[in-house]
Amino acid sequence: MPEQPYEPEGAVAGTGMGGAMDLATAEGETLERTPTGPESTGPQQKPRSLWSDAWRDLRRNPVFIISAVVILFLVFISLWPSAITWMSPLKCDLVKAQEGSQPGHPFGFDGQGCDVYTRTVYGTRTSVTVGVCATFGVALLGSVLGGLAGFFGGVSDSFLSRITDIFFAIPVVLGGLVLLSVVTSNTVWPVVGFIVLLGWPQIARIARGSVITAKQNDYVQAARSLGASNSRILLRHIAPNAVAPVIVVATIALGTYIALEATLSFLGVGLKPPNVSWGIDISAASPYIRNAPHMLLWPAGALAVTVLAFIMLGDAVRDALDPKLR
Repeated sequence: MPEQPYEPEGAVAGTGMGGAMDLATAEGETLERTPTGPESTGPQQKPRSLWSDAWRDLRRNPVFIISAVVILFLVFISLWPSAITWMSPLKCDLVKAQEGSQPGHPFGFDGQGCDVYTRTVYGTRTSVTVGVCATFGVALLGSVLGGLAGFFGGVSDSFLSRITDIFFAIPVVLGGLVLLSVVTSNTVWPVVGFIVLLGWPQIARIARGSVITAKQNDYVQAARSLGASNSRILLRHIAPNAVAPVIVVATIALGTYIALEATLSFLGVGLKPPNVSWGIDISAASPYIRNAPHMLLWPAGALAVTVLAFIMLGDAVRDALDPKLR
């Protein structure tokens, strides 16, 4: 065989400190040339978290995109209703009562001569306010009580279970008729308080089960063995891994709370005039559904679209956060 040409640059001594140093230098240069981009599969690539994977799935879900666009539009008109209507929802003209669509009044007029389009737009503010505030209160109260009961167990867990059973036995509509009928305040806060009072047990049970599952994981046991306090374990290790089911249930329940507010206002125990609410308008238009159906269809349609958008958003979030559906 022909002899290989001698290359001084590539020569490495077989013995001695110099050969070891040259070998270490060559290995270092090889590691520097190791790819670290998205195509590499070694330890250089940072693993994605549950939330990053969920956000990636949500961006590819058309149901999430459609529902999010609708909800963003509802939030916009609830904050700035004057951006798409220049009239006042309380400005009425009895001469135009129950009249249909006219130039400048696409939805017609209600039984008092008020513009249905303007009242439908301003009714969005009430529904979104009640839904968001009630959902925040329910999620906060239910998560705290359920999380603490599931983490400590024992007497507190048993006590919470019995309390939730009592609240689950109360019919929601009947409870609203009884409790809100004695309230004299004509704002959204009594309705929000009633929803929080009867809505927290559902979130509490979800949070309790999620915390019980999370505290059995190895990383929680490792943190406890290293001397971490209960508050640190609960806030830093358990809560971030147990909050996903609560977010899913709360998102779906938001649409239900909006429908509940409209139901209570329809029955006359929720919001009352001069407040503007879809439930109030539906209640006022129901006797005239044969002669002037537009009075009922527009606020009822807005309510249906809003509730459907939040339910679709909750379904999309559930599909993205549930590992079993991947």
